[in-house]
Amino acid sequence: MTSSQPWLIVGLGNPGAQYADTRHNVGHMTINALAARLGVALTKHRTRTHVAQGRLGVLPGGIPGPQVTLAITDSYMNVSGGPVSLLMKYLGTDAEHLLVIHDELDLLAGQLRLKKGGGEGGHNGLKSISQSLGTKDYARLRIGIGRPPGRQDPADYVLARISAKDRPDIDVTIEQAADVVEDIVHSGWSAAQQRLHSQP
Repeated sequence: MTSSQPWLIVGLGNPGAQYADTRHNVGHMTINALAARLGVALTKHRTRTHVAQGRLGVLPGGIPGPQVTLAITDSYMNVSGGPVSLLMKYLGTDAEHLLVIHDELDLLAGQLRLKKGGGEGGHNGLKSISQSLGTKDYARLRIGIGRPPGRQDPADYVLARISAKDRPDIDVTIEQAADVVEDIVHSGWSAAQQRLHSQP
């Protein structure tokens, strides 16, 4: 991937206060963490999204890092594709420079993995994006939330509020996810993926 075009970083989740502290919204949480690092606030955009732009991190010599666009959609998770597609057209972003951050039941809680293309693993937000873009060939940062305990329904599990006991671990994971995004933007996809996946 070339660095000439800025990355569009989209965090998946559901809108509204009732969903803000749920596992399904770890994508939103990561975008908020990145916005805090940029010192910017997300603002409402005509594409049914909330967007912030800035330079992420610092390069050697104190030079501001590369330009990025951060975004969350105002839509529910399962119809994320429309707003993401509209924003990409508005910005002139291609699928090569789209990174989608989402929750992943099939990874252990706190585990982070990078993936480009391939199936959506039953994730409705990814399905909507793939359908709207007409391609699955975009980058994803998968944030592991683990499987529900006992016989709890997965839908209930991802939409349940994060407990006070689990919150510190989630907060650490979100900051680590933001670090991975910085690494992608600074070092490129392949180097960042190799670094992340070589960690124990």
